Amino acid sequence: MSPSNAKLSSTYDPKQVESRWYTYWMEQKLSQADPSSGKQPFTIMIPPPNVTGQLHIGHALDNSMQDIIIRWQRMSGRDALWMPGTDHAGIATQAKLEEELAKEDLTKHDLGREKFLERIWEWKEKYGSRIVEQLRILGASCDWSRERFTLDEGLSRAVRETFVRYYHQGLIYRGTYIVNWCSHCQTVISDIEVDHEERQGVLYYLRYPLKDSSTTAPEYITVATTRPETILGDVAVAVHPEDTRYRHLIGREAILPFLERSLPIIGDTSVDPAFGTGCVKITPGHDLNDYEMGQRHNLPQINILNKDGTLNNQAGPYQGMDRFACRLKILTDLQALDLLVKTEEHILNLGECSRCDTVIEPLVSEQWFVRMKPLAEPAMASVVEGRISFVPERFARTYLNWMENIRDWCISRQLWWGHRIPAWTCPQGHYTVSMEDPTCCATCGSSELTQDPDVLDTWFSSALWPFSTLGWPEETPDYIRYYPTDVLVTGYDLISFWIARMIFSGVHFTGTEPFKTLVIHGMVRDSQGRKMSKSLNNGVDPAEVVEQYGADALRFMLIHGSAPGNDMRVSQERLESARNFANKIWNAA
Repeated sequence: MSPSNAKLSSTYDPKQVESRWYTYWMEQKLSQADPSSGKQPFTIMIPPPNVTGQLHIGHALDNSMQDIIIRWQRMSGRDALWMPGTDHAGIATQAKLEEELAKEDLTKHDLGREKFLERIWEWKEKYGSRIVEQLRILGASCDWSRERFTLDEGLSRAVRETFVRYYHQGLIYRGTYIVNWCSHCQTVISDIEVDHEERQGVLYYLRYPLKDSSTTAPEYITVATTRPETILGDVAVAVHPEDTRYRHLIGREAILPFLERSLPIIGDTSVDPAFGTGCVKITPGHDLNDYEMGQRHNLPQINILNKDGTLNNQAGPYQGMDRFACRLKILTDLQALDLLVKTEEHILNLGECSRCDTVIEPLVSEQWFVRMKPLAEPAMASVVEGRISFVPERFARTYLNWMENIRDWCISRQLWWGHRIPAWTCPQGHYTVSMEDPTCCATCGSSELTQDPDVLDTWFSSALWPFSTLGWPEETPDYIRYYPTDVLVTGYDLISFWIARMIFSGVHFTGTEPFKTLVIHGMVRDSQGRKMSKSLNNGVDPAEVVEQYGADALRFMLIHGSAPGNDMRVSQERLESARNFANKIWNAA
């Protein structure tokens, strides 16, 4: 049959079309950038998905938007580079392998660090390309010839260069601060790795005896808490200095039940007189607000927890108990002493580890930090002075607010998978930080050196993504041609955790902003407007949608229903409508 007599099916079948054409594009290298073309360059960096990950509906929206932009630039005659790659995802990847080892009745300690890392690399080589294959199914026209990985040799060198420079510039230091601790993963985790969900909880009203009160008419002060087990780490009781109910108590002392510790009663304007009784227990070792109040009043920090979530020797008679079992025991004991006044229902904003769903504990810990104030100021100027534009503009305020109130960044993680911290200590406690592994202490000359066992936060390497992928710190031809990049597309949830870090890293190390325009999109929600989550089981798998409706239908539905910066909803009806639209285009052909 001649082409003029060929008949198209009346129904569009994406399975017969999409994969065939995508294969053709790749074979013809239509998505590869060409530095020798003489065309004006245009660059987009993909937000690197986790190597352990599976494509979710947010990825589908984000990459569809990038694909539209990059294809338009190619059609407009630009030498367009869409740089792909994946993130090593420290916690998530290590958790995957530890799950596999558990099936063999093994732990990472049974293997040792070296063998454990060998197993992870084997896992990565076997399964690490899954999310890339899913992006291809989606139709992403990346330059796959330039694909990068945050633990590849070039990016690892960039990470080490960054740490060493920061350290010798006085911008990285070892210090103590309160961090998010996961007792299951047994590591510090970043704020973005904490999932917050509102849950029904309980507010417990406890009374502490006042010191030097009359034996015939003892006095008490009543506090309210959602975490009774943390009373074992209490070091003070605080009231608002203008609260007429309690200001006469400022300067007196309460007595901590069970441990008989004296607790000074202090005045602090951060106390909300309307919460609970207006008196709050202060536990600087296990609460961020209490930690900051403790700094203001020079209070001690008492850590009552072991790394696995059990109580340590600071807990007195409760030592060795699981934290939640301890909660129940303490409530029973308080009730027996007539110190449990009442309980009432209370909505909790509970933080859980996004990897294992374990309740997060705020914990004072010695870690490595980046000093942020000197880095934040020039990064704010990049936006204020217009060298970086947000689309929509309102998200510039979100960025600036976060940068104005920025805290030092905890960059160490108690993991084995990741970029190991290039710092060595000698028996005298001196640190040596260098690009090459040292043979002796830079301070005292000792040859007895031990490398820090921790690795760097995954965000430390992804903060360098726009320029490390192009060869920095070397001035490679790709770095010279394609940096700074033109556009970054990402969700508003990553403004503080990734965007801000890329901006201050780019400005500090390259002297220029890493991108000119930030296109910010919202979250994809279910048909009822709810956030997609494991607990609700309402997620939408893009691979299943592509299998049923085709990539064109999925992409059209996402883009057609998306307003800049706003959340959008996915529904069966909208997917079917998008599929029908694709069919009409087919019929028109």
